Order: sequence, then structure tokens, then C-alpha cells
Amino acid sequence: MFSPKPFKPCRALTLAVHFALGAVPLLAAQPLQAQQQIKRYDIPGGPLGDVLSRFARESGLAISFNAGQVAGLASAGLQGSYAVQEGFAQVLRGHALQAQASSDGYVLVEVPAANGALELGATSINGQMLGSITEDSGSYTTGPMQTATKLPLTIRETPQSVTVITRQRMDDQNLRSLEDVLKSTPGMSMTKDGPQRPTFYARGFTVENLMNDGLSNDLSHYLSRDMNSAPDMAIYDHVEVVRGATGLMQGAGTPSAAINMVRKRPTADPRVSITASAGSWDNYRSEVDASGPLNDNATLRGRVVTAYQTRNSFQDVTDSERSVFYAIGEADLSDNSTLTLGVSNQRVNNTATWGGLPTAIDGSDLHLSRKTYLGNDWEYWDQDNTTVFSRLDYRFDNDWKLLLAASRTWSDLKMLGTMTERMGDGGEVFGQYLGQYHYDDEQSSYDAYASGPFQLLGRTHELVVGASRRELTFEGKGNYSDDAIGMDIYNWDPGSLPKRELDLSYWHQDRETSQTGAYLTTRFNLADDLKLILGGRLDWYDNDTSTRNGSRAPTGSDYSVTRHVTRYAGIIYDLDVHHSLYASYTDIFKPQSELDAAGAAIEPMEGKNYELGIKGEYFDGSLNASAAVFRIDQQNRAKTLELNECSALVPSCAEAAGKLRSEGIELELNGTVLPGWELGAGYTFAQVKYVKDSNPANEGRLFDTDIPRHVFKAFTTYQLPGELQRWKVGGGLYRQNQIYNKGNNFYATESRYRIEQEAYTLVDLMLNYQASEHLDVRLNLNNVFDKKYYQSIAGNTGYGGNLYGDPRNFMLTTRWSF
Repeated sequence: MFSPKPFKPCRALTLAVHFALGAVPLLAAQPLQAQQQIKRYDIPGGPLGDVLSRFARESGLAISFNAGQVAGLASAGLQGSYAVQEGFAQVLRGHALQAQASSDGYVLVEVPAANGALELGATSINGQMLGSITEDSGSYTTGPMQTATKLPLTIRETPQSVTVITRQRMDDQNLRSLEDVLKSTPGMSMTKDGPQRPTFYARGFTVENLMNDGLSNDLSHYLSRDMNSAPDMAIYDHVEVVRGATGLMQGAGTPSAAINMVRKRPTADPRVSITASAGSWDNYRSEVDASGPLNDNATLRGRVVTAYQTRNSFQDVTDSERSVFYAIGEADLSDNSTLTLGVSNQRVNNTATWGGLPTAIDGSDLHLSRKTYLGNDWEYWDQDNTTVFSRLDYRFDNDWKLLLAASRTWSDLKMLGTMTERMGDGGEVFGQYLGQYHYDDEQSSYDAYASGPFQLLGRTHELVVGASRRELTFEGKGNYSDDAIGMDIYNWDPGSLPKRELDLSYWHQDRETSQTGAYLTTRFNLADDLKLILGGRLDWYDNDTSTRNGSRAPTGSDYSVTRHVTRYAGIIYDLDVHHSLYASYTDIFKPQSELDAAGAAIEPMEGKNYELGIKGEYFDGSLNASAAVFRIDQQNRAKTLELNECSALVPSCAEAAGKLRSEGIELELNGTVLPGWELGAGYTFAQVKYVKDSNPANEGRLFDTDIPRHVFKAFTTYQLPGELQRWKVGGGLYRQNQIYNKGNNFYATESRYRIEQEAYTLVDLMLNYQASEHLDVRLNLNNVFDKKYYQSIAGNTGYGGNLYGDPRNFMLTTRWSF
């Protein structure tokens, strides 16, 4: 049972002031968080008695219990690094039992319910060493993760900036899509080329890979991004974001971030939850999540998650329908091996325009209403994504492990839509740019690696050796048309035009991409307080693209990269029991299709990330803090050459000479600040400038002015003490600086434009009531002060691209758990 102890307001204020002044180590020194010996465990789920016995054996202690106490009970097992008491808490999670110290070791006892108190479970999260699964932890941080290096490292042990959005944070903040999650993640930004086309950025660069349980999906081409960038969060336990160059695990990409979505896993104890939500603009959503053992000894476990959502919008005509299905099964083939099989499907049917709202010819705001819809009521943007995946874990007796994983995703997009377009010599007439397209995208990802300890010079070190392969096949077809219809954008009728269908044989593209790599990572335990991580990767990359427009001859690009070497180095020094200094170098490569004067593909871009930082870990890892400074150089960018520098063979050629530089700082705090108080907050400053470019006038200028450079994000919740413990209050704050785009108009000579969104602040509130052990009710109120702002602005005045952010809105959610 988790029952926060009442405390005096003056004591709470004193602790908060100490925290604000950097006195977190004083709190961490309290007896509840006394340091214990920590060991790493990998105990599979099964009958509770068996799991307890194995934990006792591996930890070298004794525990006494009788068969009646554990009869019919199961445990999810134990994976990760834990002290003894925290290991017991994790093994006994979900049961009204606890391990108490005695003269002969430990004894298993029942946990009585306090009189009049709400019984929330047998495990308190405070002072508990967190594992790699965040579900039921109640925390805003997590334990070991493998996104950066494949080594199971905590946030403090990882020599890069890391953020984890946990299941508890997603539920508290009502984050239902990846777009919602990344809006709340420090260091992440987003632009949109239309309501359904998000592009994510970190440290000024586009994110080109999404990972599911460590397996990548390629988003390097914007057409693949259109189909795969909006997964629903119902099926995920948490999202890990490692910022900077992450080529060691991903191979090709940009020096932005690795986003790893970790799926929910089956549980060894039976559980069912039913969630129903209702909110602004007829926003209705339901979820069912059922998990548990499939046989008596819990060696077979399964889980099914379904979600269905329909919603309208603050914008006229716009609506959406979404369905999600997820099924996963785990089988313990032996004491040492576990097989996982799963499938997921997500379908989204949107009625939405292709673009956004226009600006004046000089880029100034036209002050259109937020409800303005300049498309037609027959437009659609429909996506269908299906993934099957498998994984085999084998644990050797010498603490080495072998993992084999594979996934395949089929994605389909059908769209018919318009965007507002300026037409005529002066650009004073508005028309519609109509497009109809059908894309099919198939991606396969495979990974195999072995990891474990080895002995060298009297110390134990860790090693990972692995190989991976990614394959992508894309086929697209479509057509487009311009219509100068003389739109009255202030009085537009979305039902005034008949539906139009285009000949989809006009445009056609085929694309095949593959990447094969081998990688190695090792962590050297140089001293008790000094660790060195070294890694390397060798990649082979191939791309073949063919595009046909109308009757013109097909154009194509065929390029490859052979034996590209990616490097990783990080060093971590423990200043004391709570703080570590780190320095790291990481890189990543991105192939380019441009040709040099001889007709060969120019060498790949290379992003080099240099980072220095300090990390703090308090309350046995329940609170994590970090501060980092970074520099990223993306060099070898294609730089167009003059005609006299090219050749008759390649009249338009380039060289790998361009360079961008990103510099900034990141500050972050996540986890349990005080009993019942969870906080996730971060400030980021990042700016990217041209160092070398085809246009010398660009050198020294900002690269992407429509991405904010200063961003502060925070969300916090507090469970009230004493008799009010059923109530939890929370709130969020988002602040960003001004963004803009400027340039020359191509509709009017000697005319310039500047499109901008001034700095703005958003405030959210949350109220949660635990009605009973099984029923939870939550209210989320977003954009409390109804700030009117553009979440994304147009790149020019030719097409409508401004997109309003959501006005004030609410969502009421009830969750039944059994």
C-alpha cells in the first residue's frame, strides 16, 4: 500500500527551497535512500515462489516464506540493476506482500491496509530502484535503457543527453500520439507541412529514424515520413530520446536524435484496464488493455491492447477516426530463453486539407479565424500501418546474452487534398493546388547481438557485438493540378466545389534502400569511479530511385556508400555518489544523391557531435538531473559548383564542401522530487548556422529560422498528503522564442516577405481523483489562457502553410483497472 505520510507545510517549503538552491544531495542522504550494493539481474517472469527463490540465490541472501503465501501468484521477474530491497519491491509488485529484514535474512509478510486509507498497491515507488519498464512505477524517469549503445545503461551512465517520457507521464499529461510526446520532450521541435505531416527536429536537424524496441524505421524521405510519423501511444510503455549523433545504433541519418518507442510487454499477473475519454470538439476515445499468464506457471504470457478514437476539430470540416490493435505474446522456452511474437495495426482516416492558411504578400498575418478551413469537404488523408515483430532472448550461464530481433512494417497512404495557392502575375488571386497520391511503403529491420561481461587486468568490463540490416521498398503514384478559382478566403464554402479525381498514372516513383552494418561497443571499468565507452560501426548503404513525370523520360538516382566507419567514444567520471561528469564524441553519416563533375556521387554528409555535461542521480535513481553543452558540425554538405567547374557529362554538379554548425546547452530534471511530487522539466538553447555554403551570403546566418532556439518545457504533478491523498494536481508550461521565415517573393518583383510567430507561452492544468482502488478519474485542461498562435508557419507566401495551435480544450478520462 502506498500512503504518503502527512508533512508540515513549512517543512515542504524548506525542502523545496533547498532543492531550488541545488541541495538535492542533502535530500538524497536521508535514511530512506541509504546506499546499498547494486547487482544486475535478468530473472524471467513466472510463479512468484520460483522468482523469489532465484532472486535470493543470485543476490546471496535468504528469504523465508510458506507455500500458502505465494500459491497461485505470479511475478513479472526482474531485469536491470537493483539493490536488495528495491529488487524485492519489483519482484513483489502488484501483491500485498513485502520482504522484511530479520536476523536470518528476510521474511515474507503481508502488507495490511491502513484504516480509512486508500490501498493503491503494495509497492512504494519512493526509494525504489527503477527498472527498464515504467508501467506501474508512478515515476517520470526510468532505470537502464539501451538506445544509445545497446549496453543497459542508466541515464547517469549514458554520456549523452537523454530524456524518457514514461507511461505515467503520458497518462498524466494525456499524451496520445508521438506528436504529443515530442511536443513535451526537452530538446525536440516540430514543423508541419500540413495538418498530417509533422517533421521532428533536435539540435536543429531533422529526425530521420524512428525506433521500435531498438529496430529502426527509415523516415529520411519525406514521403515515407508522411506514412510513419504519427504512431499512437496506447501500445507503448515509454519513449526514450537520445539527442545528438546516434550513428552507432542507427547507421545513416542526421545528428539530431534517436527516438526509441518501447512497447508494452505481457505481465505474469492478470490485469485488465478500460479507459474512456471525452473532450472538446466531440473528442471521444476508448482503450482496452488486457494482460496476463496463458498457463498455470506463467511461462506463456500475452497482452492485447485496442484503442478507438473519433474527433472533430476547432477547424471547420476537419475530423479524424483512429483505430489501434496490438497483440503480443511471450513464451519461456526454457529457464534461459524467451520468445516474443507480436503484431500491431493502426488505421487513421482524416478529413483534412493538405495545407494551411495563407499570409499577406508581405508575409504579415491575415487574421483569419482559427476555425477557417480553405479546403473542400471531400478531401481525405488515410493511413494504414501494420507491423509484425519477433524477438528471441537467450541467457547463457556466464551472464552473456544473445538477442535476435526482426520486424516488418507495411504502410499505405491514400490522399486527395488541396492547399491554398497564390496565382497570377501579382499573386493577388487565390486558387487551389490539388493533389491525389497513393503510396505503399514496406520496411524490414533485423538486429542480432551478443552482450556480456569479460575480465581484463583484474576488472570486469562489458562488451556488445552485433549486426543489423534495414530494407525499404517504396512505390508511389499520383497527379496534381492548379485551379485559379478566385477564392474569397474570408467567406469560403468548403462544399461549393464538386469532388475531383485525377489520373494517378501521371507521376510514379519507385525507391529501394538497404543498409547493412556491424557494430561493437565496450565499456571499460577503468576504476571504480571512471568508465570509458568505445564503439564503432561499419556500414554498407545502397539507394536506387526512379521517378517519372508525365511523358518525360524517367529520372533516377543510384548511389551507394561502402564500408563507412562510424565512431563512438564517451568517458564518465563519478564525482561522488550522486554526480558524474562526462564527455563524448559521436558521429553519423547521411548519403547524398548529388554528382561531382566526373559523374560520381559525392561523399556522404557527416555529423560530428561533441558534448560535455554533468549528471546527477538522487533517491536511488528516482530523480535525474543533467546539464550539457554541445557542438555539432555537419560537414560535406552538397555545394553547387559553377557551370565552368562541371562538365558536359554532368552540367549541374556539386562538391562535398558545405558545412553547418549547431551549438547550444540543455538543462533537464526528471523524476520524484519529494514523496508524491513528480516533475519533468527542461530548457534548451540550440542554434544552427551556415559555416560554408554555395551562397557565400548565407555564411554566418541561421540555417532554420522557423525552429525555435529557446524552449522551456515542464510538467509536474503532486499527490496531496494525508486525508486528501486521493487527489493529484498538476500543470504544464511551454515557452518558446519568436520564429520566422523571410525572403524574396517570386510573384512580385522587388518584393520581400517576412512570416513570423512571436514568442508565446502555453499553460496546462491537470486534476486527478482516485475514486477507489480500481477507478481513476482525470481532467486535463490545455492552453488554459486560450493563447492564439501558429504552431507552424509557412516557408513562403506562395502556398498556405500557417497552422494554428489548439485553442483552449479539455479531456475528461476515466480508467477502470482490475
